Amino acid sequence: MSTESHLRLIWLYPDLLSTYGDRGNLLILARRADLRGLPVECAEVRADQPVPSDGDVYLIGGGEDGPQALAAQRLVTDGGLHRAVDRGATVFSVCAGYQLMGHAFFAKGTKCAGLGLLDITSDRGETRAVGELAGECDPMLGLPTLTGFENHGGRTHLGQGVRPVARVTSGIGNDGASEGAWHGRILGTYSHGPALARNPALADLLLRWATGLTLEPIDDRWPTRLREERLSAVR
Repeated sequence: MSTESHLRLIWLYPDLLSTYGDRGNLLILARRADLRGLPVECAEVRADQPVPSDGDVYLIGGGEDGPQALAAQRLVTDGGLHRAVDRGATVFSVCAGYQLMGHAFFAKGTKCAGLGLLDITSDRGETRAVGELAGECDPMLGLPTLTGFENHGGRTHLGQGVRPVARVTSGIGNDGASEGAWHGRILGTYSHGPALARNPALADLLLRWATGLTLEPIDDRWPTRLREERLSAVR
């Protein structure tokens, strides 16, 4: 962990990319760390501020085309996120934030350069994906069924350098077959909800990546009830 053994959580560009309660991902991570006695420092970095490279977990949410394209340009120019990844930071990105982790995406009909942190490319689908999203997670992640809400017009194509987060059982995700992508300590998904409220085991996975610690279990009665309710709606 970073400065003085604090777990440093960085929420990137909330002024550009923060839809469908994605800020909740920051709150969930901080809460689940705090319940284990891990000191936490949270920082919200706006698009006109430099991105610190000493964070432990970076979070970026969804947004509309214009803000997404602007966010990509500024993150590439800034370079702070790339430096953080080079030193082993964990990144969790959602929807528009997920797309801009790749090599390219489309915004307002224009092909835009992404950050190239994941081996993915995104284009536009024939229809918009809206509704509940569920899938069986990659066994290598050791996670239960993924649940979320999606609202996006993109389709994402995975290269050889990444693995899908889940095999879709309901909804569209990347392409109707797979959902999200991950490599190393970078994970992206189309799941809102917010994703980490619906998927506390995923939150704990990110914490383990960031800290290298074995985490003690905590009382997940309410998250479990939320998951059961949402998953029962798509069965």
